[in-house]
Order: sequence, then C-alpha cells, then structure tokens
Amino acid sequence: MKQFECGSLVPGCPWHTRAEEEAEVVRRAVEHMRTAHGETVIRETMVDNIKVRITDQAQAA
Repeated sequence: MKQFECGSLVPGCPWHTRAEEEAEVVRRAVEHMRTAHGETVIRETMVDNIKVRITDQAQAA
C-alpha cells in the first residue's frame, strides 16, 4: 500500500491518500493540488516532488 501525506509537501495540510499503485496515489494527489491548493498547472517537478514523498506502508508497518 502506497501513501502520500500532503503535509510533507504543503506544510499544515492534513490531507492524505492511500492506494495499491503509485500512479493512483499520484493521480489523487494531483487532483488534490488542483482543488485544495489552487494549482492550475501541474509541472513535472510537482509530480516528482509528490513521488519522492510517497511511502510504502508495508515497509512502515
């Protein structure tokens, strides 16, 4: 299970998501960035920043 916590990228944001596939976590995180943080253009660097912050919950448990 992959997890992304928005607060690791946007300090103070409590939003997080989990999914089996990294691609789904990234998709959800990008949608969150658009709706909650007003990002209209999602650059490749933003996607890279999201990917770097995705954790594997199987390892963390």
